[in-house]
Amino acid sequence: MAENFYQETLQSPESPFDLSLRPPLFSEFQGQTRVRERLELMVAAAKQRGDALEHILLSGPPGLGKTTLAFILANSMGVNIKCTSGPMIDKAGDLAGLLTTLERGDILFIDEIHRLQPAIEEYLYPAMEDFRLDIIIDQGPNARSVRLNLPKFTLLGATTRAGLISSPLRSRFGMTSRLDYYNVEELTSIIDRSAGLIGVTIDREGAQEIAARSRGTPRIANNLLRWVRDYAQVKAKGAIDRYVADLALKMLDIDNDGLDEMDKRLLEALIVRFQGGPVGLNSLAVSVGEEPGTIEEVNEPYLIQEGYVQRTAQGRVALAKAYQKLGLQRPSQGQRELF
Repeated sequence: MAENFYQETLQSPESPFDLSLRPPLFSEFQGQTRVRERLELMVAAAKQRGDALEHILLSGPPGLGKTTLAFILANSMGVNIKCTSGPMIDKAGDLAGLLTTLERGDILFIDEIHRLQPAIEEYLYPAMEDFRLDIIIDQGPNARSVRLNLPKFTLLGATTRAGLISSPLRSRFGMTSRLDYYNVEELTSIIDRSAGLIGVTIDREGAQEIAARSRGTPRIANNLLRWVRDYAQVKAKGAIDRYVADLALKMLDIDNDGLDEMDKRLLEALIVRFQGGPVGLNSLAVSVGEEPGTIEEVNEPYLIQEGYVQRTAQGRVALAKAYQKLGLQRPSQGQRELF
């Protein structure tokens, strides 16, 4: 029914449903303990000094809470937050318009900051270090530079591809933290809280069933909860237990290990068509009719994390767990060399 459920969930903009479930305080934020503790300490120190926060860079896969933490930081500091994304800032004037509307201590949140154009990055450097912005007005003989003084603000960058951020930009952040996938217990707590906010009756086992298939990602957990809520409303009198959750998720073609139809198609193509690999990403993408970027960013992280696939210098290779998943016999090394 929904072979690209995870792709649609991770790549789509946040819905009002997601926004309503976003915890407003550090005390309500589940998981990411070490990152949360660092940020809480930074907030406490900045408030004691009466100063703005240092610039912060948050990295990690989509759906783990980078935007949520940005709003919690703004709420904890009692300041405004302005949100944008790297691709939306085309010209220096766009950046100037954002920066000049900030007040002292405000947060400028740039999502997907690795997609900023190099020219825009150059304008950011003095803004981050000296809180000034030098922009060029007009062109040719009439060109002139105008300096704008900025209030002391905090740049909070978020990225799913930390390796694509240039070294000069990265070095200007006072703190860099990576968010990792959540465990089942943490996701269960998130689902319990979300269910209470939207008025859904769910028992502990039902929440654990959803959590176990959420690929370690709160955004996916909340979206699965919404689907299971709809299923329970129509077919189970509104109450969610393990049995109802299992039936609802099977209807989405999400199995007990959290793999959807596209995941299984990838494993089947890798094993059956390419004899387990190694095979290049582009060839694998063509074989299943999907974009290479989507496979690399949406499907592969979980398959690699769970030990189904390995990335090597020669290409993708299926591991023993992938053969077990499909009920196939893994060939011996001698058999593999015959292909």
